[in-house]
Amino acid sequence: VSRLPVESCEQYSSCNECLGSGDPHCGWCVLHNLCTRKDRCERADELQRFAFRMEQCVRLTVHPNNISVTMSEVQLMLQAQNVPSLSAGVNCSFEDYTETEGHIIGGRIYCLSPTTHEIAHITRNQGDKRVMKLYLKSKETGKKFTNVDFVFYNCSVHQSCLSCVNGSFPCHWCKYRHMCTHNVNDCSFHEGRVNMSEECPQILSSTQIYIPVGVMKPVTLLAQNLPQPQSGQRNYECIFHIQGKEYSVTALRFNSTSIQCQKTLYDYEGSDISDLPVDLSVVWNGDFVIDNPHKIKAHLYKCYALRDSCGMCLKADSRFDCGWCVQEKKCSLKQECAPLESTWMHPSADNSRCTHPKITKLFPETGPRQGGTRLTITGENLGLQFRDIQSGVKLGKVPCIPIEEEYISAERIVCQLNDATGYRVQDAQVEVCVRDCLADYRALSPRAFTFVTPFFTRMQPSQGPLSGGTRITIEGNHLNAGSSVAVNIGRHPCHFKKRSSKEIVCVTPAGVTPGSTPVMVDIDAAELRNPEVKFNYTEDPTILRIEPEWSIASGGTLLTISGTNLATIKEPKIRAKYGTAESLHNCTVYNNSVMVCLAPSVAHSERGFAETGSGPDEIGFYMDNVHALMVVNESFSYYPDPVFEPLSPTGILELKPTSPMILKGRNLFPAAPGSSRLNYTVLIGETPCVLTLSETQLLCEWPNLTGQHKVTIRVGGFEYTPGSLHIYSDSLLTLPAIVGIGGGGGLLLLVIIAVLIAYKRKSRDADRTLRRLQLQMDNLESRVALECKEAFAELQTDIHELTQELDGAGIPFLDYRTYAMRVLFPGIEDHPVLKEMEVQANVEKALTLFGQLLTKRHFLLTFIRTLEAQRSFSMRDRGNVASLIMTALQGEMEYATGVLKQLLSDLIDKNLESKNHPKLLLRRTESVAEKMLTNWFTFLLYKFLKECAGEPLFMLYCAIKQQMEKGPIDAITGEARYSLSEDKLIRQQIDYKTLTLHCVNLENETAPEVTVKCLNCDTVTQVKEKLLDAVYKGSPYSQRPKAGDMEMEWRQGRMARIILQDEDVTTKIDNDWKRLNTLAHYQVIDGSVIALVPKQNSAYHISNSSTFTKSLSKYESMLRTASSPDSLRSRTPMITPDLESGTKLWHLVKNHDHSDQREGDRGSKMVSEIYLTRLLATKGTLQKFVDDLFETIFSTAHRGSALPLAIKYMFDFLDEQADKHQITDADVRHTWKSNCLPLRFWVNVIKNPQFVFDIHKNSITDACLSVVAQTFMDSCSTSEHKLGKDSPSNKLLYAKDIPSYKNWVERYYSDISRMPAISDQDMSAYLAEQSRLHLNQFNSMSALHEIYSYIIKYKDEILSALQKDEQARRQRLRSKLEQVV
Repeated sequence: VSRLPVESCEQYSSCNECLGSGDPHCGWCVLHNLCTRKDRCERADELQRFAFRMEQCVRLTVHPNNISVTMSEVQLMLQAQNVPSLSAGVNCSFEDYTETEGHIIGGRIYCLSPTTHEIAHITRNQGDKRVMKLYLKSKETGKKFTNVDFVFYNCSVHQSCLSCVNGSFPCHWCKYRHMCTHNVNDCSFHEGRVNMSEECPQILSSTQIYIPVGVMKPVTLLAQNLPQPQSGQRNYECIFHIQGKEYSVTALRFNSTSIQCQKTLYDYEGSDISDLPVDLSVVWNGDFVIDNPHKIKAHLYKCYALRDSCGMCLKADSRFDCGWCVQEKKCSLKQECAPLESTWMHPSADNSRCTHPKITKLFPETGPRQGGTRLTITGENLGLQFRDIQSGVKLGKVPCIPIEEEYISAERIVCQLNDATGYRVQDAQVEVCVRDCLADYRALSPRAFTFVTPFFTRMQPSQGPLSGGTRITIEGNHLNAGSSVAVNIGRHPCHFKKRSSKEIVCVTPAGVTPGSTPVMVDIDAAELRNPEVKFNYTEDPTILRIEPEWSIASGGTLLTISGTNLATIKEPKIRAKYGTAESLHNCTVYNNSVMVCLAPSVAHSERGFAETGSGPDEIGFYMDNVHALMVVNESFSYYPDPVFEPLSPTGILELKPTSPMILKGRNLFPAAPGSSRLNYTVLIGETPCVLTLSETQLLCEWPNLTGQHKVTIRVGGFEYTPGSLHIYSDSLLTLPAIVGIGGGGGLLLLVIIAVLIAYKRKSRDADRTLRRLQLQMDNLESRVALECKEAFAELQTDIHELTQELDGAGIPFLDYRTYAMRVLFPGIEDHPVLKEMEVQANVEKALTLFGQLLTKRHFLLTFIRTLEAQRSFSMRDRGNVASLIMTALQGEMEYATGVLKQLLSDLIDKNLESKNHPKLLLRRTESVAEKMLTNWFTFLLYKFLKECAGEPLFMLYCAIKQQMEKGPIDAITGEARYSLSEDKLIRQQIDYKTLTLHCVNLENETAPEVTVKCLNCDTVTQVKEKLLDAVYKGSPYSQRPKAGDMEMEWRQGRMARIILQDEDVTTKIDNDWKRLNTLAHYQVIDGSVIALVPKQNSAYHISNSSTFTKSLSKYESMLRTASSPDSLRSRTPMITPDLESGTKLWHLVKNHDHSDQREGDRGSKMVSEIYLTRLLATKGTLQKFVDDLFETIFSTAHRGSALPLAIKYMFDFLDEQADKHQITDADVRHTWKSNCLPLRFWVNVIKNPQFVFDIHKNSITDACLSVVAQTFMDSCSTSEHKLGKDSPSNKLLYAKDIPSYKNWVERYYSDISRMPAISDQDMSAYLAEQSRLHLNQFNSMSALHEIYSYIIKYKDEILSALQKDEQARRQRLRSKLEQVV
């Protein structure tokens, strides 16, 4: 029996929640700010310390409840209701930002607001106000027990007068300083202060502004309160924003209520825009914008745009002043037309009318004689007003009456044809006369209108349910004539769907009573009737029974439906709904009382299925409009789908042709009532097999089949593939093979007899040699077969095993400083820029002056250009100077970016001038600019690496390391069984097996042992590395002990401990070859206990000073415990240390440059190419990780991170440079971008993950990463690589993947180019933020000192260059540098 609390008060976090919950056991412990039982609240009986009713909750008010961000330490008065005694004191806390002392005077609490410095932190980037919680904090309990909203407002955020004074805070607008402030004294003089919107300078809504293109025209604007610029302030300008560009026009202020933009010419691009509204703003003093509350725009227009005809011209808005220039046949302004008055027509003249009307299209082109057809006539110059054509439309002699509501001036006339039964004409042209029928004002249609007689003869289907919904087709001729059609069945309309010349399709309405009903078709005014065609309404169908009353979740089983009137429905469907899953299936009707349906599937429902059957939410039928059958009350059940086991763990089952296949599973036959059973089909490839069924398995026997085939199980709508079946032939040799071998054997026998006769006097040695060679060839052949089989098996290995072991937790990222140093100064661990530099005062002053000089753009550019011009300035110097400059300018990233852009621009100019191929730009690091670009990306992409791209790169590194360590790795040559690199592949058969070792935790002997998988062919150092990886999993490499500092003890029982070493007295030596000790050498068995101990603490340590005999005797006594007769001692050659001189070390394979190799080794090299299939197996296993990395790098938005601004900014810069140099070749632009980012930054990071993470990279991992990096480079290339058998293996390995990677790269570049450009303002803010974040990462004095050494080395050349340059002379840069030097 256990006690349980009846209340759970802790779940409520506020007084209102706690007391509003209605739990009688809970109350609010006020000063502890806690919902609890009364007996758990300290001093709960004292007044107001424990509340148990809502109205007893503490209420807090503050006065004032808002202050400006410019106000410091304002006294705030707080009043609290329902508070207990606060004699212990209180503090006021502004959330977690700042806390001030509270003083209690007369029941009120007084606090000071934060200082302006503290407010700056609170309100930064918060807009015009920051609402925050002001808490009271009890000194007695240390808890915040009540709060109230408090507002800090910021007037200076407002950039316009109206937003300043219309806000909810006391802000004032200084009209002459164009600023919003809380303090009225900030305004220069009294009349400049604005407190109401009516006093704001603003443009008023006047008449619309229309400006024709190419005409000098002033623009006058009405305004109010326009300030008069004071002395030193610039005058007014009008700014027009036309198609993304700004145009400034001088403006004249007449007085405070009127301003005029001076006469000027305006233009815009595009002849397909007739009227372009453009934003208009009025500014003064350079950037003081006058408010434009009504968003007044100026309309630029071109008369001729989209107005090719006289009618289109004259129907234009009269405010445009456009008219038709008759002689030029052009729409234009009056002044642009020839001077004769009569040649320019304007719509304001009542008698304006366009000549040469034209009809371009008629619709419809056929119709009934009875009339009523609405004829749509489209064309040009078809009158300007309705009265122009009101009586001018005829079809031959038949009048057509225009409809005013449908008339579109000059473009379209819609008229209704009169009855034409009195006219004998068959077809006629349409005639339109504008006012009168003179030749110039008359138009004829190019195609004639034809009168036809539509009729219908039959209907399909001719019957349907009384509820309607039957889709019927009425057949006849000319049924698409006229403009409208109506079909009625009886008195009700048939819902029209479509029509053609031969048929009309519609959906029947509901009928009144069963029986035949006449069908009537009306086309315009023609009434079509056929008494022989009738629609027969039948009683609605009903459903009586569904058999069987069950199916499986995937449906697809046959259901027999019994009912009445079923044949009246043409296309019935069955439907089912279960949870969110809803689906339907077709049915086939046999007769009025029976139809067959396939059960609908509900397998994708979120709800499960009971083994005893689950009833669907709804089951029913779609039968035209018979809504009563949408849901039927049948006791239908769904049973779970069958579940089958895979054929084998690998997915491939091998069987002889005579052996049956057994498929095991559950739910094979649902426990459903009735005699109905599931009908299973099993396909071997495409061939069905003969089935024997039982409750838990299917026995499948197949006809004569061999080879590998996919197995498919089908039942109803369920389909599953448990794997593939490999049927191998009983006869190992086919008849042709037996005949061939027999013939070949006979031939070989004849040859041998001939050889024996020819060489019968040869010695027996020759026979022995022949036999040995044959044996070797047989061995070689069997090894080739075995190796190929192993490679195939490795390819089939599922990479899930790898993915499961890798978890993304705890990626050991390097800090920004270490990362930047490893990329900028690779290989230099302790660079001067990381250390404080002790210098004399005069040197420090000189360096400060030099630092100021470096921020002079012209000096820095001249300095770099001069250095690059010197022959002795090496490639290494270029990289070093670029890195030093970037570290020195770490806090000035915006300036550094400007310099970099200028250097790159110069580099592009130089590249194109020297007639080099443009694609070679940025390919190699031959200039300071190229290394600076690498460093620039290094600084700006750190955040992206950490948040996004780092994870897949780290996963790839771990996957490679783990996959390599699954197989043998040669400790001497670095070659491995699993490799992506052909150079680092072991090309021999190494026999090995996996051992599981248990590593003891020395720091805590009682802690559980760490299980580690090793190989028996691993050297002792390799095992130590694996043990350290497992024990310190998740720890950065630099914080782990190193393998060389640890000894490995093999523990056998409590006392027996053996130190294992790579080389000791037991090491085997054979012909000057010394083999490193492995676990197999020491006969370490599976499940052994191992301990890693620091060298100085090891219980058993063979010291170098101890005598050989002594150490060997210890070793022997320790080994005598081994019970095996073939013990290590019996096999260890007795060697003495002095023999060890001049020996060559080896581990798994000997270095084959030596001449003393055995013949067996040479034989194994003869067919070393067969081992290349292992590259493919390794590549297949690592494919997912390579894909993940490439996809992340080549995605514009991935894993929640946006594309870094630096990439978009630099790519846009390269595109601008290409535009500037008129480079239209897309391949060149693509190559520039690839050379700039992927090849300059990403390849470096992929090859050297130790630049980003705290890890150790061994030689085999390095070789594999180099292959990935090469593939990455090939993916960014635009050139096609022709591949053949002589191509490098790494290119062949990824040959199929590279085209799809190339598509990713192209999509990535095009996505970036389509993104909106980054404004200079946004980029400046971003670079300023980056500078601030990493301001003090490097010692700038040390960096300047390093750069200064180059100044000293090339002093004369730099001073000379500064003297020759005119701009340098103007800035007196030479004399400034001389001061420094």
